[in-house]
Amino acid sequence: MTNVDLARRVGISPPPCLRRVKALEKAGYIRGYRALLDEKKLGQELTCFAMVLLASQAGQDLKTFSARIRAWPMVRECWTLSGDIDFLLKCVAPDLKAFQAFVSELTATPNVRNVRTALTLDRIKDEPTVPFTP
Repeated sequence: MTNVDLARRVGISPPPCLRRVKALEKAGYIRGYRALLDEKKLGQELTCFAMVLLASQAGQDLKTFSARIRAWPMVRECWTLSGDIDFLLKCVAPDLKAFQAFVSELTATPNVRNVRTALTLDRIKDEPTVPFTP
């Protein structure tokens, strides 16, 4: 969205709108900008989740596993969780065979005790990360 379109949408002129956006960026409210891509059109037919339990949650073990997760392009989001699961990974893959290969590699990763997976069937809701009403 252009600054002019944003200004029109929120009901102010473009110069103060741009100043406000820059102030929000500087204050850290706006961390960045992303394009919303259609994964299927880009050849990523499968969206899956992997729930990972580690054998050890010691600080260095968590750092080592986190670094490994960052290196896998298939993992698009990764969250640490409380409870029975240590990590929740959102993954995209071109097909089931590719995801199975990834799960085999993930399962063989040092310190990984257990991996459970779930294949998505349909996306019901896809909203920005936080609710926002101008």
